[in-house]
Amino acid sequence: MNKHLLERGMIQVYTGKGKGKTTAALGLALRAVGRKLRVCMIQFIKGGEPCGEHLAAEMLAPYLTIIQTGHKGWLGRKKPGPEVTACARTAFEMAQKAVSGAEYDLVILDEINTAVSYDLVSAEELLQLMKEKGTHVELVLTGRNAAPEIMAAADLVTEMREIKHYFKAGVPARIGIEK
Repeated sequence: MNKHLLERGMIQVYTGKGKGKTTAALGLALRAVGRKLRVCMIQFIKGGEPCGEHLAAEMLAPYLTIIQTGHKGWLGRKKPGPEVTACARTAFEMAQKAVSGAEYDLVILDEINTAVSYDLVSAEELLQLMKEKGTHVELVLTGRNAAPEIMAAADLVTEMREIKHYFKAGVPARIGIEK
């Protein structure tokens, strides 16, 4: 077990309908890695082919670890099936271990708010995880539709608000920018 580099870990929430929640969390991860903090990002919901952040994590190992646990593609508006639920449960179990403080200084649960909004993880379970995280662990929770009780329990909440987005003009996701 390494010496803790953070004197006090806080809880941050990045939510809202605008682009940039995961990107903001990755910016924080990059800053932390620069100071030799150990970072783990567990991606709920997201799966499929590796994105740029996965390739960067390979270069920044052992300080940055990114674990994809989701399925390929977007959930959409329909109720997720048993495969998606099982993936979310696996991710949550990983998250419980990651926030213990034994291995990581910064833990990012990417799209956990979305997982809660789809009832893949309960708000009560996430609140309990927030209470039980290691004292020296910074915890970041991303995703749309953060539950009010999660935001109330956090130390910092940032809402990303879409004002204009080029996707609406037909620009697809671009390698190195959105994926």
